[in-house]
Amino acid sequence: MTVAAGNRLEGKVVLISGAASDIGVAIASRCIAEGASVVCADLDPDAAARTATQLGSASLGARCDVTDLESARAVVELTRSTFGRLDGYVHNAAAPWHDGSVEDLDPAHWHQEIDVSLTGAFLMSRFVVPVMRDSGGGSIVLVASQLGHVAAQRSVAYCAAKAGLIHLARLMAVDHAADGIRVNSLSPGAVRTGRLLRSWSSLDEADSNLGPAHVLGRIGRPEEIGASTAFLLSEDASFVTATDLLVDGGYTAR
Repeated sequence: MTVAAGNRLEGKVVLISGAASDIGVAIASRCIAEGASVVCADLDPDAAARTATQLGSASLGARCDVTDLESARAVVELTRSTFGRLDGYVHNAAAPWHDGSVEDLDPAHWHQEIDVSLTGAFLMSRFVVPVMRDSGGGSIVLVASQLGHVAAQRSVAYCAAKAGLIHLARLMAVDHAADGIRVNSLSPGAVRTGRLLRSWSSLDEADSNLGPAHVLGRIGRPEEIGASTAFLLSEDASFVTATDLLVDGGYTAR
């Protein structure tokens, strides 16, 4: 069951990286439903444009490589110049998962995962923070993972990057509370997205295999992550900062 959206983000402007597929689309859709204007940023400009078109006139598509300083600067400036302000940023950009331990993981794959998830959040926030401060404050959400809390075999780069995001959110929250900026991370469990099809032949097969590891007995749905992200962006979470919201169906409870 999906709970109907309200208007908690009415008048707010939200920038989302990695916005052109699965969880990113769900976050953008929920923000639009809650009344926000949204900039859908993605490494694939055509996919970003398609997403924005599907979402309607309150959405703008833009190319962004979160690992590139000038690209990060440009998309934040585009957001400011188009909408005049910035109230929320969601760092949802993610690299492909790569199998490996420290002994055999290709260093290029290590750098890719760290660069997109962790360094990308740093670079984007470098430009988001001053615009958000000038807008009177806001909320930053870094999308991490339950695997930032617990270890998974042969996932050294992914787990390390997501754990780093969780602590980066805490550090930023402390640094920028006086600017009226709340910063949190959000850690989903396994979610029904195309990323799972790299390991499973179908999402139902993924659910059958991964679901039992979650207390609720199933994997998550993208719209559940979208709803939780909208909460953190909204004033309903006005006293929530420097925390990690586990949206993992109980995965880390046992």
